[in-house]
Amino acid sequence: MDEALKENIMGALENVIDPELGIDIVNLGLVYDVDLDEEGLCTVVMTLTSMGCPLSAHIERDVKFVLADIPEIKELKVDIVWEPAWNKHMMSRYAKIALGIPD
Repeated sequence: MDEALKENIMGALENVIDPELGIDIVNLGLVYDVDLDEEGLCTVVMTLTSMGCPLSAHIERDVKFVLADIPEIKELKVDIVWEPAWNKHMMSRYAKIALGIPD
């Protein structure tokens, strides 16, 4: 996948807001990787802030929604993983400032 397409996908994912924190999943550091194969299968490897996150279905639905308009994506797989475990150090500077967390 070329860099411009990857940036386009990541940009779209910035529209998925974690309902509990009010920050997008990219700046929270929840998206670990995105890949698009030759057949158009896009795989988003991501995590959640906690294993028992009650909003996982909501976030997954939003991921599918924001990526639906990218023509190169024919099929989407959201792969939620728990390793590496998410922590506040994975957040962008923007997210830390917005949440009042020291850098």
